[in-house]
Amino acid sequence: MKYDVVVVGGRIGGSISSLFASKNDVDVLMIEKRQEIGVPVQCAEGTTHSTFEILEMKPSSRYVCAEVETGTIHAPNETYINAEDLVEFNNLDKNIAKGYILDRKVFDKHLAIESAKAGTDIMLKTTVKDLIKKDGKICGVVAKHMGKTMEIKADVVIAADGVESNMAQMAGLKAPDNPMDICSCAQYELVCSNFDHDRVHLYFGRDIAPGGYAWVFPKEEGTANVGLGIRGPAETAYQYLKKFISKFDATPVELNVGGVPLSGPIDKTYTDGFLVVGDAARQIDPVTGGGTFTTVPCARVAGEVAAEAVKAEDSSEDFLKRYDDEWRVKIGDMLKMSLKCRKVADDLTDNEMNALVEFLNNSKGKEISKLSFIKFLGKHPRLLRLVKDLL
Repeated sequence: MKYDVVVVGGRIGGSISSLFASKNDVDVLMIEKRQEIGVPVQCAEGTTHSTFEILEMKPSSRYVCAEVETGTIHAPNETYINAEDLVEFNNLDKNIAKGYILDRKVFDKHLAIESAKAGTDIMLKTTVKDLIKKDGKICGVVAKHMGKTMEIKADVVIAADGVESNMAQMAGLKAPDNPMDICSCAQYELVCSNFDHDRVHLYFGRDIAPGGYAWVFPKEEGTANVGLGIRGPAETAYQYLKKFISKFDATPVELNVGGVPLSGPIDKTYTDGFLVVGDAARQIDPVTGGGTFTTVPCARVAGEVAAEAVKAEDSSEDFLKRYDDEWRVKIGDMLKMSLKCRKVADDLTDNEMNALVEFLNNSKGKEISKLSFIKFLGKHPRLLRLVKDLL
Protein backbone atom coordinates (compact mmCIF):
# COMPACT_ATOMS: atom_id res chain seq x y z
CA MET A 1 0.00 0.00 0.00
CA LYS A 2 1.39 3.42 -0.93
CA TYR A 3 0.22 7.00 -0.30
CA ASP A 4 1.85 10.37 -0.80
CA VAL A 5 1.12 11.36 2.81
CA VAL A 6 0.16 9.23 5.80
CA VAL A 7 -1.26 11.08 8.83
CA VAL A 8 -1.40 9.21 12.13
CA GLY A 9 -4.17 10.48 14.40
CA GLY A 10 -7.69 11.57 13.50
CA ARG A 11 -8.38 14.36 15.96
CA ILE A 12 -7.92 18.08 15.22
CA GLY A 13 -4.22 17.96 14.32
CA GLY A 14 -4.58 14.94 12.09
CA SER A 15 -7.81 15.95 10.37
CA ILE A 16 -6.59 19.47 9.58
CA SER A 17 -3.23 18.23 8.30
CA SER A 18 -5.07 15.71 6.11
CA LEU A 19 -7.58 18.29 4.93
CA PHE A 20 -4.99 20.80 3.71
CA ALA A 21 -2.75 18.15 2.20
CA SER A 22 -5.72 16.73 0.27
CA LYS A 23 -6.78 20.22 -0.82
CA ASN A 24 -3.37 20.45 -2.47
CA ASP A 25 -4.06 17.40 -4.65
CA VAL A 26 -1.96 14.68 -3.05
CA ASP A 27 -3.06 11.20 -1.97
CA VAL A 28 -3.59 11.14 1.79
CA LEU A 29 -4.38 8.37 4.27
CA MET A 30 -5.40 9.26 7.83
CA ILE A 31 -5.07 6.53 10.46
CA GLU A 32 -7.07 6.63 13.71
CA LYS A 33 -6.63 4.11 16.51
CA ARG A 34 -10.18 4.40 17.81
CA GLN A 35 -13.34 3.15 16.14
CA GLU A 36 -14.91 6.61 16.18
CA ILE A 37 -13.32 10.02 15.65
CA GLY A 38 -14.06 12.61 18.32
CA VAL A 39 -14.38 10.43 21.41
CA PRO A 40 -13.52 10.55 24.19
CA VAL A 41 -13.43 14.30 24.81
CA GLN A 42 -9.87 15.26 25.76
CA CYS A 43 -10.07 18.98 26.54
CA ALA A 44 -12.26 21.76 27.98
CA GLU A 45 -13.45 22.43 24.39
CA GLY A 46 -12.64 26.15 24.21
CA THR A 47 -11.01 27.90 21.27
CA THR A 48 -10.49 31.36 19.77
CA HIS A 49 -12.13 33.16 16.84
CA SER A 50 -8.91 32.71 14.84
CA THR A 51 -9.54 28.95 14.64
CA PHE A 52 -12.24 29.39 12.03
CA GLU A 53 -10.37 32.12 10.16
CA ILE A 54 -7.42 29.77 9.68
CA LEU A 55 -9.69 26.91 8.65
CA GLU A 56 -11.59 29.19 6.26
CA MET A 57 -14.83 27.89 7.79
CA LYS A 58 -17.83 29.63 9.27
CA PRO A 59 -18.67 28.56 12.84
CA SER A 60 -21.74 26.35 12.90
CA SER A 61 -24.36 25.90 15.59
CA ARG A 62 -23.92 22.15 15.02
CA TYR A 63 -20.70 22.21 17.04
CA VAL A 64 -20.50 25.68 18.67
CA CYS A 65 -22.20 25.32 22.06
CA ALA A 66 -21.56 28.85 23.32
CA GLU A 67 -19.91 32.08 22.28
CA VAL A 68 -17.85 33.50 25.13
CA GLU A 69 -17.69 37.27 25.54
CA THR A 70 -15.55 37.65 28.64
CA GLY A 71 -14.01 35.90 31.65
CA THR A 72 -13.43 36.12 35.38
CA ILE A 73 -10.33 35.19 37.39
CA HIS A 74 -10.97 34.04 40.97
CA ALA A 75 -8.21 34.40 43.56
CA PRO A 76 -7.67 31.82 46.33
CA ASN A 77 -9.44 34.08 48.87
CA GLU A 78 -12.54 34.20 46.61
CA THR A 79 -12.00 37.77 45.41
CA TYR A 80 -12.12 38.11 41.64
CA ILE A 81 -11.39 40.36 38.67
CA ASN A 82 -13.38 40.55 35.43
CA ALA A 83 -11.56 40.68 32.10
CA GLU A 84 -13.69 43.55 30.83
CA ASP A 85 -12.50 45.75 33.72
CA LEU A 86 -8.90 45.33 32.58
CA VAL A 87 -9.58 45.64 28.85
CA GLU A 88 -11.52 48.89 28.97
CA PHE A 89 -8.83 51.05 30.56
CA ASN A 90 -5.52 49.43 29.64
CA ASN A 91 -5.44 49.25 25.84
CA LEU A 92 -5.69 45.47 25.85
CA ASP A 93 -7.10 43.50 22.94
CA LYS A 94 -10.86 43.64 23.47
CA ASN A 95 -11.09 40.06 22.16
CA ILE A 96 -8.64 38.74 24.78
CA ALA A 97 -11.31 36.67 26.55
CA LYS A 98 -13.60 36.05 23.59
CA GLY A 99 -14.01 32.75 21.82
CA TYR A 100 -16.15 29.66 21.42
CA ILE A 101 -16.95 26.58 23.47
CA LEU A 102 -17.23 23.65 21.08
CA ASP A 103 -18.77 20.22 21.12
CA ARG A 104 -15.52 18.48 20.27
CA LYS A 105 -17.22 15.17 19.56
CA VAL A 106 -19.11 16.82 16.71
CA PHE A 107 -16.37 19.26 15.67
CA ASP A 108 -13.60 16.66 15.40
CA LYS A 109 -15.81 14.38 13.31
CA HIS A 110 -16.84 17.36 11.16
CA LEU A 111 -13.19 18.07 10.36
CA ALA A 112 -12.63 14.42 9.47
CA ILE A 113 -15.67 14.50 7.18
CA GLU A 114 -14.41 17.67 5.47
CA SER A 115 -11.04 15.98 5.02
CA ALA A 116 -12.70 12.92 3.49
CA LYS A 117 -14.70 15.15 1.14
CA ALA A 118 -11.39 16.69 0.02
CA GLY A 119 -10.11 13.22 -0.86
CA THR A 120 -8.54 11.78 2.30
CA ASP A 121 -8.86 8.03 2.88
CA ILE A 122 -9.47 7.10 6.53
CA MET A 123 -8.67 3.87 8.38
CA LEU A 124 -10.29 3.45 11.81
CA LYS A 125 -9.36 0.98 14.54
CA THR A 126 -5.77 1.05 13.26
CA THR A 127 -2.62 1.42 15.34
CA VAL A 128 0.91 2.21 14.19
CA LYS A 129 3.44 -0.28 15.50
CA ASP A 130 6.61 1.05 13.87
CA LEU A 131 8.08 3.37 11.28
CA ILE A 132 9.47 2.12 7.99
CA LYS A 133 12.96 3.46 7.39
CA LYS A 134 15.26 3.21 4.39
CA ASP A 135 18.80 4.56 4.52
CA GLY A 136 17.87 6.45 7.69
CA LYS A 137 14.85 8.17 6.11
CA ILE A 138 11.27 7.56 7.25
CA CYS A 139 9.20 6.30 4.33
CA GLY A 140 6.05 4.84 5.87
CA VAL A 141 4.49 3.03 8.81
CA VAL A 142 3.83 -0.50 9.99
CA ALA A 143 0.18 -0.59 11.04
CA LYS A 144 -2.19 -3.13 12.55
CA HIS A 145 -5.81 -3.03 11.38
CA MET A 146 -8.40 -5.45 12.74
CA GLY A 147 -5.73 -8.03 13.56
CA LYS A 148 -3.88 -7.66 10.26
CA THR A 149 -0.39 -6.15 10.14
CA MET A 150 0.52 -4.20 7.01
CA GLU A 151 3.18 -1.87 5.64
CA ILE A 152 1.96 1.49 4.33
CA LYS A 153 4.59 3.44 2.45
CA ALA A 154 4.53 7.22 2.13
CA ASP A 155 6.68 10.12 1.01
CA VAL A 156 5.78 12.02 4.19
CA VAL A 157 4.44 10.75 7.53
CA ILE A 158 2.73 13.25 9.85
CA ALA A 159 2.52 12.25 13.52
CA ALA A 160 -0.62 13.76 15.06
CA ASP A 161 -1.08 11.00 17.61
CA GLY A 162 -1.66 13.19 20.64
CA VAL A 163 -0.31 13.50 24.16
CA GLU A 164 0.60 9.82 24.34
CA SER A 165 2.54 9.98 21.07
CA ASN A 166 5.28 7.42 20.67
CA MET A 167 5.97 8.20 17.03
CA ALA A 168 8.07 11.28 17.78
CA GLN A 169 10.20 9.12 20.05
CA MET A 170 10.44 6.45 17.34
CA ALA A 171 11.73 9.16 15.01
CA GLY A 172 14.26 10.36 17.58
CA LEU A 173 12.64 13.78 18.01
CA LYS A 174 11.29 13.60 21.56
CA ALA A 175 12.60 12.51 24.94
CA PRO A 176 10.25 11.24 27.68
CA ASP A 177 8.34 13.99 29.50
CA ASN A 178 9.34 15.32 32.90
CA PRO A 179 6.49 14.21 35.22
CA MET A 180 6.27 17.72 36.71
CA ASP A 181 5.51 19.09 33.24
CA ILE A 182 2.41 16.89 32.96
CA CYS A 183 -0.80 18.40 34.28
CA SER A 184 -3.26 15.75 35.46
CA CYS A 185 -6.79 16.81 34.52
CA ALA A 186 -10.34 15.80 35.30
CA GLN A 187 -13.55 17.33 33.98
CA TYR A 188 -17.28 16.88 34.43
CA GLU A 189 -19.96 18.13 32.12
CA LEU A 190 -22.48 19.39 34.64
CA VAL A 191 -26.12 20.37 34.42
CA CYS A 192 -26.89 23.44 36.52
CA SER A 193 -29.37 26.27 36.05
CA ASN A 194 -27.14 29.17 37.12
CA PHE A 195 -24.02 28.89 34.93
CA ASP A 196 -23.12 32.10 33.06
CA HIS A 197 -23.81 31.43 29.39
CA ASP A 198 -21.21 33.84 27.94
CA ARG A 199 -18.44 33.97 30.55
CA VAL A 200 -15.63 31.59 31.48
CA HIS A 201 -14.46 31.38 35.08
CA LEU A 202 -10.92 30.43 36.19
CA TYR A 203 -10.17 29.57 39.85
CA PHE A 204 -6.71 29.56 41.42
CA GLY A 205 -5.39 28.33 44.76
CA ARG A 206 -3.29 25.57 46.27
CA ASP A 207 -6.35 24.09 47.93
CA ILE A 208 -8.37 24.20 44.71
CA ALA A 209 -5.89 23.05 42.07
CA PRO A 210 -2.21 22.96 43.14
CA GLY A 211 0.11 23.62 40.22
CA GLY A 212 -2.82 24.47 37.94
CA TYR A 213 -6.31 25.95 38.03
CA ALA A 214 -9.99 25.06 37.85
CA TRP A 215 -12.36 26.21 35.13
CA VAL A 216 -16.03 26.61 34.29
CA PHE A 217 -16.72 26.78 30.54
CA PRO A 218 -20.39 27.29 29.56
CA LYS A 219 -21.94 25.02 26.96
CA GLU A 220 -25.61 24.77 26.04
CA GLU A 221 -28.05 26.64 28.27
CA GLY A 222 -27.77 25.16 31.75
CA THR A 223 -24.67 23.01 31.15
CA ALA A 224 -20.94 23.62 31.51
CA ASN A 225 -17.59 21.89 31.43
CA VAL A 226 -16.24 22.09 34.98
CA GLY A 227 -12.76 20.75 35.47
CA LEU A 228 -9.28 21.31 36.79
CA GLY A 229 -5.66 20.45 36.25
CA ILE A 230 -3.06 19.80 38.95
CA ARG A 231 0.63 19.01 39.22
CA GLY A 232 2.50 17.47 42.13
CA PRO A 233 0.13 16.46 44.95
CA ALA A 234 -0.52 12.92 46.09
CA GLU A 235 -4.29 13.28 45.64
CA THR A 236 -5.69 12.76 42.17
CA ALA A 237 -7.25 15.40 39.92
CA TYR A 238 -10.55 13.56 40.28
CA GLN A 239 -10.41 13.91 44.08
CA TYR A 240 -9.78 17.65 43.79
CA LEU A 241 -12.59 17.93 41.22
CA LYS A 242 -15.07 16.23 43.54
CA LYS A 243 -14.27 18.81 46.20
CA PHE A 244 -14.47 21.71 43.76
CA ILE A 245 -17.87 20.85 42.28
CA SER A 246 -19.41 20.58 45.75
CA LYS A 247 -19.95 24.37 45.54
CA PHE A 248 -22.40 23.85 42.65
CA ASP A 249 -25.90 22.44 42.87
CA ALA A 250 -25.29 20.41 39.73
CA THR A 251 -25.67 16.96 38.21
CA PRO A 252 -22.86 15.31 36.21
CA VAL A 253 -23.63 13.77 32.83
CA GLU A 254 -20.08 13.06 31.63
CA LEU A 255 -16.62 12.57 33.15
CA ASN A 256 -13.29 12.77 31.31
CA VAL A 257 -9.74 12.47 32.66
CA GLY A 258 -6.33 12.81 31.03
CA GLY A 259 -2.95 14.52 31.02
CA VAL A 260 -1.71 17.73 29.39
CA PRO A 261 2.02 18.43 28.86
CA LEU A 262 3.02 22.01 29.75
CA SER A 263 6.69 21.85 28.79
CA GLY A 264 6.47 23.94 25.64
CA PRO A 265 7.09 22.55 22.13
CA ILE A 266 9.73 19.94 21.39
CA ASP A 267 12.97 21.32 19.99
CA LYS A 268 12.59 19.87 16.50
CA THR A 269 9.34 18.88 14.77
CA TYR A 270 10.72 17.44 11.53
CA THR A 271 13.21 14.97 10.11
CA ASP A 272 13.62 13.15 6.80
CA GLY A 273 10.13 12.15 5.64
CA PHE A 274 8.48 13.01 8.95
CA LEU A 275 6.59 15.86 10.69
CA VAL A 276 5.09 16.10 14.19
CA VAL A 277 2.06 18.28 14.97
CA GLY A 278 -0.31 19.21 17.78
CA ASP A 279 -0.13 17.65 21.23
CA ALA A 280 2.44 15.16 19.93
CA ALA A 281 4.74 18.14 19.23
CA ARG A 282 3.75 19.75 22.54
CA GLN A 283 2.28 22.72 20.63
CA ILE A 284 0.22 23.55 23.71
CA ASP A 285 -0.10 26.81 25.64
CA PRO A 286 1.94 26.14 28.84
CA VAL A 287 -0.19 28.56 30.91
CA THR A 288 -3.72 27.52 29.97
CA GLY A 289 -3.09 24.00 28.70
CA GLY A 290 -5.15 24.94 25.64
CA GLY A 291 -4.19 23.09 22.49
CA THR A 292 -6.92 23.70 19.90
CA PHE A 293 -6.07 27.29 18.99
CA THR A 294 -2.35 26.44 18.83
CA THR A 295 -2.71 23.19 16.89
CA VAL A 296 -4.93 24.60 14.13
CA PRO A 297 -2.33 26.88 12.46
CA CYS A 298 0.43 24.29 12.90
CA ALA A 299 -1.65 21.50 11.38
CA ARG A 300 -2.57 23.59 8.35
CA VAL A 301 1.11 24.35 7.74
CA ALA A 302 2.00 20.65 8.19
CA GLY A 303 -0.53 19.56 5.57
CA GLU A 304 0.51 22.24 3.10
CA VAL A 305 4.25 21.64 3.50
CA ALA A 306 3.78 17.87 3.18
CA ALA A 307 1.93 18.43 -0.11
CA GLU A 308 4.66 20.77 -1.33
CA ALA A 309 7.28 18.14 -0.51
CA VAL A 310 5.41 15.48 -2.49
CA LYS A 311 5.07 17.74 -5.52
CA ALA A 312 8.72 18.76 -5.32
CA GLU A 313 9.71 15.10 -4.92
CA ASP A 314 11.79 16.21 -1.95
CA SER A 315 10.85 14.98 1.52
CA SER A 316 14.32 15.60 2.93
CA GLU A 317 14.91 17.15 6.32
CA ASP A 318 16.16 20.31 4.62
CA PHE A 319 12.88 20.72 2.71
CA LEU A 320 10.59 19.82 5.62
CA LYS A 321 12.34 22.31 7.90
CA ARG A 322 10.10 24.97 6.38
CA TYR A 323 7.22 23.48 8.42
CA ASP A 324 9.14 24.05 11.65
CA ASP A 325 10.14 27.54 10.57
CA GLU A 326 6.62 28.55 9.55
CA TRP A 327 4.73 27.36 12.62
CA ARG A 328 7.29 28.96 14.95
CA VAL A 329 6.81 32.28 13.14
CA LYS A 330 3.06 31.98 13.76
CA ILE A 331 2.99 30.94 17.45
CA GLY A 332 6.56 30.29 18.61
CA ASP A 333 7.10 33.57 20.46
CA MET A 334 3.71 33.29 22.14
CA LEU A 335 4.55 29.79 23.42
CA LYS A 336 7.97 30.94 24.69
CA MET A 337 6.41 33.81 26.65
CA SER A 338 3.65 31.54 27.93
CA LEU A 339 6.23 29.07 29.24
CA LYS A 340 8.01 31.90 31.08
CA CYS A 341 4.69 33.02 32.56
CA ARG A 342 3.89 29.46 33.66
CA LYS A 343 7.20 29.17 35.50
CA VAL A 344 6.53 32.48 37.26
CA ALA A 345 3.00 31.37 38.14
CA ASP A 346 4.40 28.12 39.56
CA ASP A 347 6.24 30.18 42.19
CA LEU A 348 3.31 32.41 43.16
CA THR A 349 1.93 31.84 46.64
CA ASP A 350 -1.78 32.11 47.32
CA ASN A 351 -1.17 35.36 49.25
CA GLU A 352 0.67 36.85 46.28
CA MET A 353 -2.16 35.87 43.94
CA ASN A 354 -4.65 37.46 46.35
CA ALA A 355 -2.57 40.64 46.48
CA LEU A 356 -2.32 40.82 42.68
CA VAL A 357 -6.08 40.47 42.20
CA GLU A 358 -6.66 43.07 44.94
CA PHE A 359 -4.32 45.49 43.15
CA LEU A 360 -6.14 44.96 39.84
CA ASN A 361 -9.50 45.47 41.52
CA ASN A 362 -8.30 48.71 43.13
CA SER A 363 -7.25 49.84 39.65
CA LYS A 364 -10.68 49.26 38.11
CA GLY A 365 -12.00 52.23 36.20
CA LYS A 366 -8.58 53.66 35.41
CA GLU A 367 -5.45 52.92 33.46
CA ILE A 368 -2.75 51.02 35.37
CA SER A 369 0.33 53.24 35.30
CA LYS A 370 3.88 51.96 35.42
CA LEU A 371 4.43 53.94 38.61
CA SER A 372 1.47 52.38 40.42
CA PHE A 373 2.57 48.91 39.36
CA ILE A 374 6.15 49.54 40.53
CA LYS A 375 4.81 50.77 43.89
CA PHE A 376 2.74 47.59 44.17
CA LEU A 377 5.76 45.40 43.40
CA GLY A 378 7.79 47.37 45.96
CA LYS A 379 5.43 46.12 48.65
CA HIS A 380 5.92 42.54 47.41
CA PRO A 381 9.66 42.06 46.80
CA ARG A 382 9.30 38.38 45.89
CA LEU A 383 6.81 39.32 43.17
CA LEU A 384 9.28 41.91 41.91
CA ARG A 385 11.94 39.21 41.53
CA LEU A 386 9.51 36.99 39.65
CA VAL A 387 8.55 39.81 37.28
CA LYS A 388 12.24 40.56 36.65
CA ASP A 389 12.74 36.86 35.79
CA LEU A 390 9.83 37.10 33.37
CA LEU A 391 11.25 40.15 31.63
